[in-house]
Amino acid sequence: MEKNLKQDEIDALFQAARARSVSAKQDPRDTRSKVQPYNFSRAGQISNEQMRAISLLNDMFARNLRHNLGVWLRSRFEVNLVSAEQMPFSEFTMRIPELAYVGSVQLEPLRAVSVLQLDLALAPPIIDLLLGGEGRPGTPRELTDIEESILASVSDVICRELSAAWQPVGLTFAFERRQLQTQVARIMPVAEKTLCLSFEIRMPEASGLLNLAFPAVVSNTILRRLTGDWTRQRRHSPETSERIRQRMGLATFGTSVQLPAVSLPASAIEEMEVGSILRLPLPATRAAKFQVAGVPVFEALPVNRDGLRSARLLRPEPDSPLAEMF
Repeated sequence: MEKNLKQDEIDALFQAARARSVSAKQDPRDTRSKVQPYNFSRAGQISNEQMRAISLLNDMFARNLRHNLGVWLRSRFEVNLVSAEQMPFSEFTMRIPELAYVGSVQLEPLRAVSVLQLDLALAPPIIDLLLGGEGRPGTPRELTDIEESILASVSDVICRELSAAWQPVGLTFAFERRQLQTQVARIMPVAEKTLCLSFEIRMPEASGLLNLAFPAVVSNTILRRLTGDWTRQRRHSPETSERIRQRMGLATFGTSVQLPAVSLPASAIEEMEVGSILRLPLPATRAAKFQVAGVPVFEALPVNRDGLRSARLLRPEPDSPLAEMF
């Protein structure tokens, strides 16, 4: 059965066909007209490649802690990296259980403070093993002073293994003290973007998490060190190196030729007048110092050349920080 189309239906079909042909001609790879707003909150975000490098460092930490703490406790002790992510410090504090062992850790040479959090489910078997027991589990509860001191020694071991694993980044860790739940939020600003590492610890009779939160300065240091390791292998082309050398040759530095500092009596200074000769307590053969930007570089003698004051360089200053250049 034939169907007769009206004129408006025919026009609609032609318009649809033209629209399809125009869209087919457009290159889907052409994104020059697509503009996306930049999210400044993602500044300093660690890339996936850098996060994998951080994970490799902490896998080494997990292996070392598994071995050394297991030998110390004389028990099977499994440690595995669960996650490594960036989050605001407020989000990290919300994940801390009501009953938890939380301590502050000093990071050198940055003079920053990070947070160490250990599930209290791990405390009873660890304490029991260190006191000569069999590592029996117990119900999580508040620690006594003796138990808190024992867990502080365990935290010292954790920080020592962190320092060994993070040695390529140039950071060392030192456990400070346990922090109360009400004090944790004061360690860092709540909006601080932190690097959070989570490790799962398994013992024969218990399991729990070890969580670490590092401030943004640590993330920035890691970014610089990792980026430096990658870019250190790059070399400038000979043309670029020559162009840099030529540009540096146009730089100017303040220089001077002067005698060493001497002490004079106040009476000699008081009697000075135009034309008087001031005797300095220096031998006549004593050379002056040629200085660049205030740094002594050469021993020198003032001379006259082509009607200009000049300096004849004698020998490099042995104690000068620039002596290696000459």
